Amino acid sequence: MNGAETLVKTLLKSGVDVCFANPGTSEMHFVAALDQHPEMRCILCLFEGGATGAADGYFRMKQEVAATLLHLGPGLGNGVANLHNAGKARSGIVNIVGDHADYHLKYDSPLRGDLDGISGAISHWTRRAENAASVASDGAAAVQAARSGGGQIATLILPANTAWDEANGPAEPIAGTQLERPSNAQIVSAARALCEPGAALFVGQGALHGSLSQLAGQIAAKSGCELMADFLVPRIERGSGAVDLTRLKYPIDENVALMRHVQHLVLCGSNRPVAFFAYPNKPGTPEPEDCRITDLCPSDMDYGWTLQAIADELGVGPADRPALVSLDLPEIPTGSLTLEKTGAALAALLPENAIVVDESVTSSEPLLAATNTARRQNWLHVTGGAIGLGLPCATGAALACPDQKIVCLTGDGSAMYTLQSLWTMARENLDVVTIVFANRGYQILHNELANVGVKQAGRNAARMFDVEDPSLDWVALAKGHGVAAARVTDMDEFVAALRKGLATTDPYLIEVIC
Repeated sequence: MNGAETLVKTLLKSGVDVCFANPGTSEMHFVAALDQHPEMRCILCLFEGGATGAADGYFRMKQEVAATLLHLGPGLGNGVANLHNAGKARSGIVNIVGDHADYHLKYDSPLRGDLDGISGAISHWTRRAENAASVASDGAAAVQAARSGGGQIATLILPANTAWDEANGPAEPIAGTQLERPSNAQIVSAARALCEPGAALFVGQGALHGSLSQLAGQIAAKSGCELMADFLVPRIERGSGAVDLTRLKYPIDENVALMRHVQHLVLCGSNRPVAFFAYPNKPGTPEPEDCRITDLCPSDMDYGWTLQAIADELGVGPADRPALVSLDLPEIPTGSLTLEKTGAALAALLPENAIVVDESVTSSEPLLAATNTARRQNWLHVTGGAIGLGLPCATGAALACPDQKIVCLTGDGSAMYTLQSLWTMARENLDVVTIVFANRGYQILHNELANVGVKQAGRNAARMFDVEDPSLDWVALAKGHGVAAARVTDMDEFVAALRKGLATTDPYLIEVIC
């Protein structure tokens, strides 16, 4: 048994049975070892950012760690943007990155690079295997690290000789570390603060879906505080039966208005809200200057236990019912195509328990507003702001939840970053409807140029922001990757295409000319 074989066996024993892969020569012994274990599902991604983004989406929906298989420094480098998003989402991922044999590193071969440096810049945990005998225990430690702190990026660097040299056998799984918890005094103080006028409980992570979101809603009902959440969150339950809360938006001015009355902000499972960027003469955070902030439980601590402790301190019981969103489906619109009408059609037709991956950027606001009272859905967002997450994240979510419909909302500029994920969707027969809002440019950059005081974009700015001359043909691009597609220019065409996409279990793409 060689080092690679012990690593695959260790991953499986540790509960990691999905690998999003883009391997190269230095990983061939690991590939051979994977080939001996069909219980490890290997998913080929044609770009490393597709692999890392898919692993992120997989964790967000299943709360289980997946592996990626990447090729040396350039391969890991290509995956960094979506590892950045995954890190902000606190998704647990184990990157297995091959490297040259350790005795070959003294030569300046073409693919030699600062692999340790690249990993250190994006990973919470990095280890380089020293020899074949240590590979198995290194793999077990990597999985433990990925599961720590609520979810982390762990990178194991595997020199080629440590993969092919003889080793002893797999390692046993390592138990996870206990999450930190606030003190009892902090719980008591926070519970009292939430009962004060102008108090708000600001939650994130797992407190935005499932039983924990219901508990947060009960705390708000008991204490009288406002329940709030950030805009770009990893996963949030929305629609009928979801807990009703105040959610921040992208523009800092709108968030200042939403929080103008907040006098005490208690953070649980979330970091302090901040502006996406700095702007001249605008604040960097949205809360009032005199607002008190209690950083009770960051997202890497045990926020589930903390919410229950607050509920116990307040005496929350069955009578304290959270405010829930009621079902209110719109009529299916007809006529000319607008984003508002598109949102209404989506709200009317979106099936129960759909998973929506939202990277529609400037198109997002009307879609979010319309679907707020639709059937129950989970929405996944671009937590780190690095575009190119939408298609890979939808891929990972579809693999995690094969019995749920996935809808990916994306802009044409964003989707071009990782359009190779369409091929993976086709190969794996994933149940994903992708809606590309083709506004022929990076429209958000036009908005940001205005935000810094530039009133009119000139030729150079337009040439850097617009995706035209030539225009992208998303029907052709989709079909070239094996995905059926349709282009729509009015609401009747959109509704027909959406019905078709929702009715099939094969991947389907709709190009919306807007």
